[in-house]
Amino acid sequence: MQRGNWSQQLRQIKVDRWLYLMLVPGIVYFVVFKYFPMWGIFLAFQDYQPYLGFWGSKWVGLRHFERFFSDPSFWMLFRNTFYIASYNLIFYFPLPILIALMLNEVKNELFKRLAQTFIYVPHFFSWVVISGLSYILLTTEGGIVNELIQYGGGEKINFLLNKDWFRTLITSQIIWKETGWGTIIFLAALSGVDPSLYEASRIDGANRWRQLVHITLPAIRSTIIILLILRLGNFLELGFEQIYLMLNAMNREAGETFDTYIYTNGIQQGLFSYTTAVGLFNSSIGLVLIVTANAIAKRFGEEGVY
Repeated sequence: MQRGNWSQQLRQIKVDRWLYLMLVPGIVYFVVFKYFPMWGIFLAFQDYQPYLGFWGSKWVGLRHFERFFSDPSFWMLFRNTFYIASYNLIFYFPLPILIALMLNEVKNELFKRLAQTFIYVPHFFSWVVISGLSYILLTTEGGIVNELIQYGGGEKINFLLNKDWFRTLITSQIIWKETGWGTIIFLAALSGVDPSLYEASRIDGANRWRQLVHITLPAIRSTIIILLILRLGNFLELGFEQIYLMLNAMNREAGETFDTYIYTNGIQQGLFSYTTAVGLFNSSIGLVLIVTANAIAKRFGEEGVY
């Protein structure tokens, strides 16, 4: 019986061999760039010296973690990273859902496609371009925004150097760049809603708002929850490039995060083991969050990510 099952599975693999072949590049990518580098976490427990190599460096246990947690900059880094991540979760995450719901209500296909194209475009801009645009718009020396403020009778605001504006600026950049692109998954989920449900609700006298609450949102609820769980898994991983490009000496107190700290200490100063410990701590927080969020989702009857 078991041999028959194996032969049946082999025949099925042979039938779908081209589909399995298409999986190979993705599998190779994850093995080479995701799983194989995980061996590098051992550097967090070593006093790594490049000339001694991975196996010859001295084992120091949790010394780098103790150093990091006792560093006065730890709470500054944690606070900045947590605040910016919270801003992104609160202000950015719901927007693709809202935009997708609005686009789903548009009946004019030409307008809908044009709107989608315009809101997708910023995703393809690099952070270098976006930081340059931010400088052009917000600088006090001829920036359009400050010129309008001054024209309206107000005083110019130094958005780029003022630490109080840093987190708002970073969140605004992410919203402008990624909101349109984030709607793709939700629009795909909305396209799978059975139109007969809307027809039946209209016959029963349901208006657009009731259709949204009782049909549309329940249809994409699982998608929202899965993406929220994945978002929590990357909660403290804000990305290096955007933050680094907007940092300066005046706003560093509010903008220095784990990612930029790892770069300045690990790459520029060569503290490989120490910054590996910092990165491992950052990833561990994400792991705890994603496991916790998935468990809560399953407790309430949702599918979760595993």
